[in-house]
Amino acid sequence: MERYEASFEIDSKTDSYAARRILERVYDTIREESRSVREGTDDASALLQEFRTLREEVKSPSPGRLTITYERHDDDFDD
Repeated sequence: MERYEASFEIDSKTDSYAARRILERVYDTIREESRSVREGTDDASALLQEFRTLREEVKSPSPGRLTITYERHDDDFDD
């Protein structure tokens, strides 16, 4: 398994706004994908709830760090 990570330091209101926009976009994308592909499944609901929580947490500007981690597995998708 390969792992990639990117961190974004939030140390100004402008950075906080950028982090909020990133998480809003991710939430909207996951919500749309869930409607078309995974609608009604438990994993889609849990994933959406996790990103909803993140989106809500960044609504108040504050310092912090946004870290994105991508782990690539060696397995292929089931077709």
